[in-house]
Amino acid sequence: MFPTPEQIEGYLKEHIQCSHLMVEGDGQHFYATIVSPEFEGKRLVQRHQLVYAALGERMKAEIHALSIKAFTPAEYAQA
Repeated sequence: MFPTPEQIEGYLKEHIQCSHLMVEGDGQHFYATIVSPEFEGKRLVQRHQLVYAALGERMKAEIHALSIKAFTPAEYAQA
């Protein structure tokens, strides 16, 4: 059984403080826009590592692909 976008949102909210979170996908391929103050001062790769850590083993078993747009609140406000 493949996860839904809503389940992915739930997994992320459990581990990352999000001021905005939107996940879309078809069960295997997902697209996530995540805005979090936890991304402050972190490089893009570090932000992605936080997201992958939040999803844990699900990235190996349930989620085939995840495209991530990770912003700080200030960056998102300017976008």
